[in-house]
Amino acid sequence: MEGLVHSLTVAEYFAGIGLVRMGLQSQGWQVIFANDISEKKYEMYRVFFPDAESHYVIGDIFEIDPASVPSTTLATCSFPCIDLSLAGNMNGMIDGGHSSAFWGFIEILKAQRDSAPPLVLVENVPGWLYSNKGNDFRVTVEALNKLGYACDVFVFDALRFTPQSRLRVFLVGTKFPVSHTTTELILTRPKSLLPDQLKRSIIANKDLRWFYNEIPEPPPLKSRGLSEIVEPMSDLDGRWWADVEVKRHLAMMNEVHRQRVEQLVESDQFSYRTFFRRRRAEQQRAEVRDDDLSGCLRTAIGGSGKQFLIRAGNGSVKMRAMTPREYARLQGVPDQYQMTVNGVQALTGLGDAVCVPVISWIAKHILNPVAENGAPQYRSQLPNAQLFLLDKK
Repeated sequence: MEGLVHSLTVAEYFAGIGLVRMGLQSQGWQVIFANDISEKKYEMYRVFFPDAESHYVIGDIFEIDPASVPSTTLATCSFPCIDLSLAGNMNGMIDGGHSSAFWGFIEILKAQRDSAPPLVLVENVPGWLYSNKGNDFRVTVEALNKLGYACDVFVFDALRFTPQSRLRVFLVGTKFPVSHTTTELILTRPKSLLPDQLKRSIIANKDLRWFYNEIPEPPPLKSRGLSEIVEPMSDLDGRWWADVEVKRHLAMMNEVHRQRVEQLVESDQFSYRTFFRRRRAEQQRAEVRDDDLSGCLRTAIGGSGKQFLIRAGNGSVKMRAMTPREYARLQGVPDQYQMTVNGVQALTGLGDAVCVPVISWIAKHILNPVAENGAPQYRSQLPNAQLFLLDKK
């Protein structure tokens, strides 16, 4: 492809099961270093990518020797969200024992000095914008600024590619020379990329170093599609719950949610809906979506973590947990990628990951153009840093 950078190499931090890699490699990127603390996630990564043993380091990010990390074009950082998420504990990035791992990433970049990657991609939940009254987001951008990165930020919903409602915040940092450093251009973006909370966060931090990157309008949000990713399953399959369990969950629904199911039961065709179990007013409730979409996938740990499936129609209703393959499809993982680990392990790994086509879209429309446009100038300014071999075709 004319003009593209050949050496699109990646260091993948908090790599998990490798869905960032899966999204990037379709756009020409090559992961040559990966790290995560979870051995169980590495088991899934290794099945997806048999070359994992050559570059995947299992361990605490604070214990990684920066000198052991190869020089790359890009570093990705999907740091733990539990301290930033409404579904977590909201302890923040300073006091939180999980999300504070971001500082291990910063320390590696700092130690790498001129050999640090010229591009970074940081991703997390929307709670990142307002945890600790917005200070967590500010200190993140501030830390990258101090290391020489100008930052751009936007949101993206997996619902633009798969039938899963999954909103995430993405921050791109670059050491390449940038033309537009004003926040005013960022603030002109459509709401699809710049919802009100993000706009407020940028306005509150105009003094930080930003850059504007031209981003196209993303694809429209899906309005249906859950039924298309459901695995076919016989009524005799043991994964369907027993009638007593179905009745117990129907009794856990309030009137509105129970009526949703009853209306579907009366239909002459099957429909699928997802539901979560939640604590409401000191009691457990089963809350059913009213559309052919999935809620945001989560780790399968904890009472409200799993997402469940209802099949209703032709006078009957059946329920079960969603399968790992259904989770994978909602995350945009092609069926060609095998899953050999047990159910809970697979659901946790997939629920804690990114949506593959979202990463591919970001690579195609943002990372690749930034790398291509910035490479010649960066090479001339920092001769000892990562070199880029440009396509001369």
